[in-house]
Amino acid sequence: MKGPLQGLRVIEMPAIGPVPFCGMLLADLGADVLRIDRPDDVDLGLPLPAKYELLGRGKRSLALDLKVPASVRLMFDLIERADVLVEGFRPGVMERLGLGPDAALQRNPGLVYGRMTGWGQSGPLGQAAGHDINYIALCGALHAIGPGDHRPVPPLNLVGDFGGGALYLAVGVLAALCERQRSGKGQVVDAAMVDGAASLMTMFYAMMGAGQWRERRGANVVDSGAPWYDTYECKDGGFVAVGAIEGKFYDQLVKALGLDPRALPSRQNHESWAGLRQL
Repeated sequence: MKGPLQGLRVIEMPAIGPVPFCGMLLADLGADVLRIDRPDDVDLGLPLPAKYELLGRGKRSLALDLKVPASVRLMFDLIERADVLVEGFRPGVMERLGLGPDAALQRNPGLVYGRMTGWGQSGPLGQAAGHDINYIALCGALHAIGPGDHRPVPPLNLVGDFGGGALYLAVGVLAALCERQRSGKGQVVDAAMVDGAASLMTMFYAMMGAGQWRERRGANVVDSGAPWYDTYECKDGGFVAVGAIEGKFYDQLVKALGLDPRALPSRQNHESWAGLRQL
């Protein structure tokens, strides 16, 4: 099937995690994505057999040694014909390769140049290594996830890498492409995972500011604190997920459990949650 991005040419530089995921999303939408691979074997942390490397689906690939001048010249030939380039190196690496945004936009003024970092292009942590768990810890997201009587629980690497990273980069790239239709000019899209993860926390920061969110983990409606929004173990060892926030769904839950709603304490009172959970 042809997607809405058919005809869009994307270059994806060597990377792991959010950049390949962003490239996969663009390819899923119909873009022609050319992934640049390193010619040598590199430990990417979670190696997979080729048939299971799903982040590469829908892409073509080209192995280049970017430390060789001929490869850099070929990269510029590709850049001149591309609409988008996405990269996830540490700040300054693309510039040292001679492929930074200034050089690329000089060769192709209409290029959308997407950059993905953990901590941003500058600042005290700009050159520091990091992973999803570090970014979501610093912005407060990790602190809020997990039961109240337990340490914070990493939510896989969904919040920093993919939610706060790849999706924000993809939105930025698509927005820049829309702007290019008006101006004819490309631009740099600078996405940092710590920024994206903090942005995902917007509603919870607002609720805390309004006094409607407890800083203590496992004490709120959607963080396993409320007994009507949590998981419960079943007799077969599996689990059932219950989500009944709205009043009409809560009433259905109470009815399905065979409980008398008139005999239950108010669910608006946090002090009654432990008793409600037992029932």
